Amino acid sequence: MRLLKLTYFIGLLFICMPSFSQSTKQQQLEEERQRLRQEIEQMKQLRADTKLKERSLLDDLETINLQISTRQNLIKITNQQANLLTREINTNFKKIDVYRTELKTLKEDYAKMITKSYKSKSHQSRIMFLLSSSDFAQAYKRLQYMKQYNEHRKEQAERIESNTLELQKLNRDLSKQKEDKQTLIVENREAQEKLVEEKQQQQVLMASIRKKRGVYTKQIKKKQEQASAIDKAIEKLIREAIAKANKKAGKKVAKKGSATTFALTPEETKLAAGFTSNKGKLPWPVGTGRVTKKFGRQPHPTLPNIQINSSGVEIETRAGEKARAIFEGEVIAIQKLKGASRLVQIRHGNYITTYYNIENITVKEGQKVDTKQSIGQVRTNPTTGRAIMKFLIYQNAKRLNPQSWVYRM
Repeated sequence: MRLLKLTYFIGLLFICMPSFSQSTKQQQLEEERQRLRQEIEQMKQLRADTKLKERSLLDDLETINLQISTRQNLIKITNQQANLLTREINTNFKKIDVYRTELKTLKEDYAKMITKSYKSKSHQSRIMFLLSSSDFAQAYKRLQYMKQYNEHRKEQAERIESNTLELQKLNRDLSKQKEDKQTLIVENREAQEKLVEEKQQQQVLMASIRKKRGVYTKQIKKKQEQASAIDKAIEKLIREAIAKANKKAGKKVAKKGSATTFALTPEETKLAAGFTSNKGKLPWPVGTGRVTKKFGRQPHPTLPNIQINSSGVEIETRAGEKARAIFEGEVIAIQKLKGASRLVQIRHGNYITTYYNIENITVKEGQKVDTKQSIGQVRTNPTTGRAIMKFLIYQNAKRLNPQSWVYRM
């Protein structure tokens, strides 16, 4: 019987070990799937909110491209979930086989014990069994044997009950996993159909843009020039902020506008260390939104032969959405820039975060702010109906990629 228990335990251990990692992976995939579904819903809502506005073909194509990319990721994640569920279902089938085999053996063994016990159930026969001992030591051993035999019967009965309950649970889990897998298959089929529709829309928009390629190319280059001018203005503000802070700290600057590094107080050093330690975990500068332009040099999303450069990220959000500080700090600048509405800059030790295309600003220069504190409202373009904020992070005068700092950006 001990050999049976050992064999059973080892077999069950090898079956169960992968299931723990599968369960964790399944949870991670489900979280990612829900995030992608939410992102697609946000895109649909943003398009619905602006469908009556004068959106350009470039805007429409950019949105469709993002939807296609996100939906392809959703399909990929859903496939991974379905495959993982298949492995979990197979694992549970193996577990059920192991439990059924052991349960059958336990019941057979228990039946033999009951039969044997029934044949010698007489109280008198048990007494005679003890009295027929040759000495006290043998009587004691026989008493211990009877006690162990009864305990073993009780243990067998408990194991039978435990295995029966576990089998029932496994069967319920198996049924639920099969239902979940079927749900994923249906959702994936629907996502594939939506993807086909979106690709058709993409082809129609691309055909229309090709007809006026020269016009759109000029528009893109003009926007890039405007963005470069805004970037230069922001960098000037940062250098001025560094020079002002260093002068206040008593540090001499050789030439106006040449300062590139903050002279930090112990308090500012601690604040900067807190910002650094939160890399990859900082909250979004809006409650809800999606990145429409990534950081750095990249092909234009609709005309890939044109290279564009972005000093930060552009985030599209809902009309009326609040902009918020991603970390505690001090407001060091509120400026109106041409083509960018107004911007707010917040200093976090030797880091500076910039939020522009902001209106209805609710903070002032010199004010201390907390993480996620509202600083204003993302301005909605009255022509296109789109609310887009550009967000930048600098360490001293060096540009950083916000997507490396903000959680899942």
